[in-house]
Amino acid sequence: MQFMLEDTRQNIINAAIFIFNEDLSAPLEKVADQATVTRRTLHRYFSNREELLAACNEEMQKSCGLAMKAAEQRSDDPLVQLEYLLYAAIDCGVKYAFLHKLHHMHGHQHVHKDKDCARYDRTFGKIQHIIEKLKDKGIISKLITVEWIAIFFPGIVTASINSHASGNMDNEHLKKLAWFSFSKGIGV
Repeated sequence: MQFMLEDTRQNIINAAIFIFNEDLSAPLEKVADQATVTRRTLHRYFSNREELLAACNEEMQKSCGLAMKAAEQRSDDPLVQLEYLLYAAIDCGVKYAFLHKLHHMHGHQHVHKDKDCARYDRTFGKIQHIIEKLKDKGIISKLITVEWIAIFFPGIVTASINSHASGNMDNEHLKKLAWFSFSKGIGV
C-alpha cells in the first residue's frame, strides 16, 4: 500500500513539473488530469499549489543534482565535464528547464542563505566553475561572460527538450547537436 501511495505522489509531482513548466499559472485541475487522478486525490497529497511547487522543487533539485554530479565526475577534463553536464541537463529534461525557471522567474528572491537557493547554486555553480577554468586556460574567450553562458546554457537545453518533444530526432543525435551548438556559441 505504501508503495502505491508513493507512486501516486511521484506521479502527481511529475505531472506538475510537466504542466507548470509550460504554464506556471495552470490550474491544479490540469495537473490532476495529467497525473490521471482526481483533484481530490491531488489534495490528499498536497494541500495547495505552494506545497506542490515545493515538492516539485525538491524532486528537481534531487534528480538534477545527482545527474550533474555524476556527469562532472565522468572526467577530469573541464571541457569534457562541460559537455557531460550539458547532456545531464538535457537528460533531466523538463525538470532542468522548470527548475531554472523557478529560480529565475520574476518575483523570486534568490537568497543564498535559503536552503533551496543554496542547493540550486551548488548544482548549477558547477557549470560556472568549469566555465571559469576554461576561461583561465584560454579555451573560452575572456570576452564571453559567465552571465551570458548562464543564460545560453539553459536556452540550449530548452531547445533540445522542444526538439525531442517534436519527435524529429533521437536523443543521442540531439545531444550531439546541442553540444555542437553550445560549444560553437561559446567559442570552443
